[in-house]
Amino acid sequence: MSGVGARKIHIVVAGLVVVGASLALARIHPFGNAELYDAGGARTPNLSRSKMPDEVRAILIDKCADCHSNHSRAPFYGLFAPVSWLMERDVVEARKAMNLSVWENYSEDQQQTFATQIVQQAGKREMPPLQYRVIHWNAQVADGNLQALKQWAQGVQPIQASDVSLGEGDPKRGKMLFAKRCTGCHNLTQNREGPKLQGVYGRTVGSVRDFAYSVALKKAQIVWDEKTLDQWLSNPDTLISGNDMDFLVYDPQQRRDLISYLKQSSGK
Repeated sequence: MSGVGARKIHIVVAGLVVVGASLALARIHPFGNAELYDAGGARTPNLSRSKMPDEVRAILIDKCADCHSNHSRAPFYGLFAPVSWLMERDVVEARKAMNLSVWENYSEDQQQTFATQIVQQAGKREMPPLQYRVIHWNAQVADGNLQALKQWAQGVQPIQASDVSLGEGDPKRGKMLFAKRCTGCHNLTQNREGPKLQGVYGRTVGSVRDFAYSVALKKAQIVWDEKTLDQWLSNPDTLISGNDMDFLVYDPQQRRDLISYLKQSSGK
């Protein structure tokens, strides 16, 4: 056998050893076992019992379910370590954050929060993650799909003021709601995705000097008070068209509680 032929055989053997080792190491789950290649036929199909529109269901299954459900469609390269480890890590963490396979088990408040977060993150192109979109170029949520998601998020279990008996706003409840639903984008004393909110009650819209507001907010010339904050939290677009906020609070009592907390934190 010639030297060239022997080298080719060595290369092939080495390649087979590497592939075999990679396949074997993929059986180890250092970041958790996402069961990506286990038989899942007995599981309930994604969102099969949800009340969301068919179009929205299809979008979420196509764009989100690979990570955020028990029905991940694992690609062939996920069979090989260390890629399999990184993939399982992302899927395990995604399921902890939101699992579409158990959507009907979430409370109405949780569903509303998730719907809002989906729209926010898809609109900012944060989801699906960049590393996923690089490989799966068609994973990005198209503008038409994003609009459908927005319309859905704005209509998830809306509660009208006439349907409930409202009490006075409770700043303690408002503080808990703020921590639960607002701190992903806002802080009282620091700018985040949204401007700092300490002192917002009685403040003119778009007046925090070191925050980059949208053009619509800069031109609004509206003062934040009970009426404007309530309208903003119930549907920002009805108060200021062209703003960058997709977050809504449909429960009128929760809006009162949040406004009471913001008013108290503003020293009013």
